[in-house]
Amino acid sequence: MPVPPGGTGNAGEKGRGRAVWNWARRGRGIRGQSVAAAVVAVACALLAGGVLLLVLLQNALTASTETVLRTKVSDVAAQIHTQDVEEAGRSIATAGAADLLVQIVDSSGRVVAASDPSLRSAPLTSTTVAPGQTTLVRVSSPPGVRTDGDEDYEVAATGATAGSGANYTVLAARSAGVTSSTVRTVALFLVAATPLLLVIVGVAVGVLVGRSLRQVERIRSQVAGIDAHRLGTRVDVPGTRDELAALATTMNAMLARIESADTAQRRFVSHASHELRSPLSTLRTGLEVSVRDDTGQSWRSMAPLLQAETVRMGRLVEDLLTLSKTDDSGFAVDREELDLDDVLTGELARLQAAGAQRITARIVPARVRGDAGRLAQVLRNVLDNADRHARSAIRVELATTGGEAVLQIDNDGDPVPPGERERVFDRFVRLDESRDRDTGGSGLGLTVARSLVRAHDGTITTGEAPDGFCRFEIRIPLL
Repeated sequence: MPVPPGGTGNAGEKGRGRAVWNWARRGRGIRGQSVAAAVVAVACALLAGGVLLLVLLQNALTASTETVLRTKVSDVAAQIHTQDVEEAGRSIATAGAADLLVQIVDSSGRVVAASDPSLRSAPLTSTTVAPGQTTLVRVSSPPGVRTDGDEDYEVAATGATAGSGANYTVLAARSAGVTSSTVRTVALFLVAATPLLLVIVGVAVGVLVGRSLRQVERIRSQVAGIDAHRLGTRVDVPGTRDELAALATTMNAMLARIESADTAQRRFVSHASHELRSPLSTLRTGLEVSVRDDTGQSWRSMAPLLQAETVRMGRLVEDLLTLSKTDDSGFAVDREELDLDDVLTGELARLQAAGAQRITARIVPARVRGDAGRLAQVLRNVLDNADRHARSAIRVELATTGGEAVLQIDNDGDPVPPGERERVFDRFVRLDESRDRDTGGSGLGLTVARSLVRAHDGTITTGEAPDGFCRFEIRIPLL
């Protein structure tokens, strides 16, 4: 079996085993923490909700008991007032509820009627109430009531006046144990059901978190397997349409940007190497020929060529450094107030002295904020491009409009085709590939020009003038 470089097969298996174990341990840790947090949160919620439920239930049952007792004593008191005590006594003896105890007590404290014969011995409470008033008291083990122990009763007392003018007290009582028993039963149910509910919550959270972690681990393992030779690989996007799908989509977008940047970097290095190879070959050949010529004639004849190649290589290196700074956001321009028309006039004078084209210019004053040296580099690159492509004439116009300085540089060469007007600003692009590199430039001039114009918050575009000239237009904000 082949052995991977840098280790044995067993070591590789052990490494994979450790990776799987570490992932499993991390998964268990995250899942355990999630389950514990969910269980604690649900337990706290159940505790708070259970206490609130029991308090509300007890209050509701107590209020219901008080309402029943008040209604009962009011009905009996009304019956005493409209009829007589004997009729009211017969009524409570025949219509009393099993859990409701009713007494009629005269002004001397004697029970004259009761819902149960066992209640005739003594009043449920010694409380006396004036006619028309009602009060509530709680008594423990009232006389005449059979209880298993000390049991509290809620007692309602109201005053009543018979037709004869005698005053009576109507008492109605109900055991408070019913309320306590109901609350206790609900509390026991909650205590018994809570562990089961917490187990269900823990299992459910564990399953859901485990499923999510498996998706995350699949994405992680796929990303971990992508190296410089497989930048075109993408992670699987789950069809869940949730945060995990969004994570996978974002990861693929990031991988696409990395692949694009890597491709651009490789192309950039390849083109830069190709561009530098030509002047270096010329310099090496010239030096070798000059060294072999003892008369020095070869050196004197080749010195201008070698000097031109050195200047060309220096410009290429400077352009590469400028583009590198703009790429890593480390590029900054020194902004100061300057006259763009003065910078343009200087570059036109240079071009007229070195070029063979007929140049016409119409320039108005335009004051901007920027770096004079960098703006001069922009104008030089665009003017040199116009000089290379012009047949016989170059036309330059600088105007101000809409808060911008608008510079139009036209030449009577062929306009850039519409489909190539953005690509012409890419690096190392030459639309005429058959043109010799010595006359065609490095293909970086317009790229550098656009980068520098953007650094001045401006724009540069190419198109066609109304008379068919090739046009480059630069716009820079005025002061």
